[in-house]
Amino acid sequence: MNLALWIAAGLLAAAYLVAGGGKVIMPKEKIAATSASARWVEDFSDGAVKGIGALELLAAVGLIVPAALDIAPILVPLAAVGVVLLMVGAVITRLRRHEVTFMLGDLVYLALGSFVAWGRFGPEPFTA
Repeated sequence: MNLALWIAAGLLAAAYLVAGGGKVIMPKEKIAATSASARWVEDFSDGAVKGIGALELLAAVGLIVPAALDIAPILVPLAAVGVVLLMVGAVITRLRRHEVTFMLGDLVYLALGSFVAWGRFGPEPFTA
């Protein structure tokens, strides 16, 4: 179980590191032009998109670093809850925009984040 939680957290961290970094660095017009699934940025201000990117970067760091360095490992499940909240917002945005086909990826990230939060708060916490 511990290995599965580490793998899920690692996959989420890698995805959020790339996605969050892109949102922080690129202007929202360029993000919207990358793919049809990225057009959700049109509904948000440039600052909001950068803020979402910053939250994704914090989630990526929070999923791995506290446990790897054994400094405040309680931050790992809290970061996973943050991922869940971000993905709930993403699903709501997809539903509002009638982009149900693009919502599958958001639901996968939601499930992975829920799994990590459940596992680290429940059966496999870092603090014994």
